[in-house]
Amino acid sequence: MTHQSTERDAILDTALHLALHRGWHGFSLRELAEARELSLAALSQHFRSRDDLAEALFDRADQALLSLLPDEQLPLNERLFSAMMTWFDYLSPYRNIVKEILGYKLEPGHFHLQAHGLTRISRTVQWLLESAHWQAAGWRRSAGEVALTGIYLTTMMSFVNDTGDELNTTQTLLHGLLSRSSRLLQD
Repeated sequence: MTHQSTERDAILDTALHLALHRGWHGFSLRELAEARELSLAALSQHFRSRDDLAEALFDRADQALLSLLPDEQLPLNERLFSAMMTWFDYLSPYRNIVKEILGYKLEPGHFHLQAHGLTRISRTVQWLLESAHWQAAGWRRSAGEVALTGIYLTTMMSFVNDTGDELNTTQTLLHGLLSRSSRLLQD
């Protein structure tokens, strides 16, 4: 790991620590830089905005998902369930922060964040499909991607509002949605 990636991780960890104690909007980028003993110019070499910090958090969840080794003997529904819950489990300690981030991104006038959010959703859905080792092509792939995107977004809304430590509500919803979509999501 390079010094730059180590510093980037440390900055994100500090931002998450601040956000856990004061909320996502409870600290400024200047305070973050000061906490890391950096100038704003040095901070900007790693993160150009608060949204870059949010994207780095979601990248970490993607990496947790990509570290999963799916059992290809399991049905696709179960592989997708495992992949999605790995992603949500990684973000679970930051659930309130994620809720604040999404609320900020969805505010009227934040079109640039919403457009970037569409590419984020697409990228994560692609990683979910790759992680679950789904090999469909053509119209089945397109229909499956649309279905999984809907499942992902619906489950995300459950996740940010799920008050249980074990994410039981989210898990139950995800199981049901994947079951109902099994015709579209087949090996």
